[in-house]
Amino acid sequence: MNQPEDLSRAYANADFIPDAASYPPRWAAESATFRATLGARARTAIPYGPGARQNLDLFLPEGPAKGLMIFIHGGYWLAFAPGDWSAFAQGALARGWAVAMPGYTLAPDARIRTMTREIEAAIGVAAAVVDGPIVVTGHSAGGHLSARMACADLTPLWSARLRRVVPISPLADLRPLMRTGMNEKLRLDEDEARTESPALLARRDGCEVFVWVGAQERPAFLWQARLLSEEWHCPWHAASGRHHFDVIDPLREPESDLMEVLLGDL
Repeated sequence: MNQPEDLSRAYANADFIPDAASYPPRWAAESATFRATLGARARTAIPYGPGARQNLDLFLPEGPAKGLMIFIHGGYWLAFAPGDWSAFAQGALARGWAVAMPGYTLAPDARIRTMTREIEAAIGVAAAVVDGPIVVTGHSAGGHLSARMACADLTPLWSARLRRVVPISPLADLRPLMRTGMNEKLRLDEDEARTESPALLARRDGCEVFVWVGAQERPAFLWQARLLSEEWHCPWHAASGRHHFDVIDPLREPESDLMEVLLGDL
């Protein structure tokens, strides 16, 4: 009997990005500097549960917030924390929106289904602080978790305020990840892969969805983005010249195309 193909290479983003190792420390340093400039408008480590990683950072604009944007970080559900990404709140803050960046328990300490519920709870805590419409976005594994917030099987109290979800480079079908080395820690089985894959679930009524991906990303990520678009009958866009790490750079720019997709007309 033939063994299933190992798909680890298909999902190895850093191996195909020049100087990839420089990105995470640069993001973290820039984020620390950015938080310092905000002063009291940066509220960090707000708990939403008892776990060590069950907390969120909340950044407030000058003046009343127009609404709340959630950014969920990536790292294949295995790495990073909200403080590594603070600088990517710049675009939304400049447009007058509050930004919440939730943490979540990483694998192998938590299954992906647990992370979904943690993000749901974290948004509820942020929504109790900031009024107005809610927009959810996230990158890579965070793109998956943002898409999960648009699935009809979740019915949080804040769902009536959810106006738009923009998954960036999302993992929409988790089944291929069962054939990667990462699954030693993710521990995905067939049941969880199906019940946590947005592309295999119904989309929530009344929630706009727009899928964003870099045109220079690995073919697997282009496939994942297009699959979600096709299954959910929503638009998708491949950003010219962008790879998996710099695809989120436009979050820093208030007038970028990505920021217009996220917050335009709201």
